[in-house]
Amino acid sequence: MTISTTVKAVRGSLLAAALLAGAAPAQAASPGFPPTDWLYLTVTKGDARSPHTRDTLLLCDPPQGHARAADACTELAAADGDIARIPSKKNIFCPMIYAPVTVHARGEWNGRRVEYTQTFSSACVMAGRTGSVFALDA
Repeated sequence: MTISTTVKAVRGSLLAAALLAGAAPAQAASPGFPPTDWLYLTVTKGDARSPHTRDTLLLCDPPQGHARAADACTELAAADGDIARIPSKKNIFCPMIYAPVTVHARGEWNGRRVEYTQTFSSACVMAGRTGSVFALDA
């Protein structure tokens, strides 16, 4: 296991632990905890083994997790949590430069397990097909 893989695994574990640790005191105050609409998102430039990965935990009640969380939650709600059903943006023109981007989402939406992985030819194509969901650097 490489150092970057170890760091990513530890970061993901810490993120999950922080979410669970924060849940204990909040349960009494918030009847909707644990959240039912959440996704752990990753965006990897290049192939799946690339060290160039961004990740975040998107929560949708209230929207939080990255700069465009509200937009991402609205788009996911319209698609009933199915990322593949998010309508493609129209009138978007992407340069024909191959720079692959692999996205992965796992989590829960309305009590259903969500698992989504897709490789796009570029970040522009990814944004056109998935809207704000994977806009982690926005």
